Amino acid sequence: MATLSTGLLVGSAAAPAAAGEGHHGRGGGSDRGNASTTVEPFGTAPDGTPVERWTLSNGDMTVRVLTYGGVIQTLEVPDENGDVENVVLGFPDVAGYASDADPYFGSLIGRYGNRIAGGTFDIEDETYQLPLNDGPNTLHGGPDGFDDRVWTATPVGNDRVAALRLELVSPAGDQGFPGTLTTAVTYAMDANNRLAVRYEATTDAPTVVNLTQHTYWNLGGEGSGTIYDHELKIDADAYTPVDETLIPTGEIAPVEGTPFDFREPTAIGERIRVADQQILYGQGYDHNWVLDREDNGAREGSDSEDALEKAAVLHDPDSGRTLTIATTEPGLQFYSGNFLDGTIVGTGGSVYRQGDGLALETQHFPDSPNQPEFPSTELLPGEEYQSTTVFMLDN
Repeated sequence: MATLSTGLLVGSAAAPAAAGEGHHGRGGGSDRGNASTTVEPFGTAPDGTPVERWTLSNGDMTVRVLTYGGVIQTLEVPDENGDVENVVLGFPDVAGYASDADPYFGSLIGRYGNRIAGGTFDIEDETYQLPLNDGPNTLHGGPDGFDDRVWTATPVGNDRVAALRLELVSPAGDQGFPGTLTTAVTYAMDANNRLAVRYEATTDAPTVVNLTQHTYWNLGGEGSGTIYDHELKIDADAYTPVDETLIPTGEIAPVEGTPFDFREPTAIGERIRVADQQILYGQGYDHNWVLDREDNGAREGSDSEDALEKAAVLHDPDSGRTLTIATTEPGLQFYSGNFLDGTIVGTGGSVYRQGDGLALETQHFPDSPNQPEFPSTELLPGEEYQSTTVFMLDN
């Protein structure tokens, strides 16, 4: 277990590396005071609301964030030779993110990340029906989720930490969810190429909340080809099998002896085409891993920043880049870009095909409101939802 100082999220000097990991590659690795947070206009949302693009930089790594959807549009970082490339997938303009073709590139997801079976759940003897947008289910908060909203942005960093706070109020009944949900998400990047994402939310009525970040990674560089040679390690002894609509069956199944065993670094393409029913359901990987946590995912134990634990390590042998993820969340959704089909042209002008990027979404489990054995996603008035994930880039 490792601690992330609150200071990283509000702009103090430095924080201990999550899960005992530090930055040991080229660049970064010091407390030099050259962090910056700047803004520029970036078009308008479909309803005419102006969109801003904020740039967070530490002199070695640069992250560009849109107020539309809280999107991480680009993340530029050197490889082992010092060559700087963008390592996330995205669109060159707001229109791409606002289109029906957007597969949630880089977006903040809410109110409920992942799937809810039948788009329905009960809270305190009341049944709520959400609009369906993924076959018979609701995905990522519904057809008009947080990824399609313009957030209010405030810079909160200093010369050693580049940081941006995004805020959004979702009224009661929004996409069928009960309660007015007031949400804040802080992106904070330090000199060691650690990007922390801190989620906070409160409600005025009982509701469910499961916020996440949906960046698609390709450590070889955006548009460089598939991620099948990337090596992935997930700190999880179990995962949640799904049915044909990708809703968990309720079983917590061991990964041992299955294509879902990433306890040791394994090339993603090594088992992605095996004749396994779970792989066939997802047309690749699109599943939730049950992370090895001391608190077993209990929300009361995983809200605080001192509950950060390492979840996954992704490595690209060609570029030498490594991504380490630490989180307070009990689950990790690994999606291998199965439905990228060659119809999307990305930020660098390349066409995105199947497997050209992957998502690693820290989360509570899919369909938790209907699965009483899963860690609870219920939020009550007077409580504060808190969650932190740290993405660490090394070379």
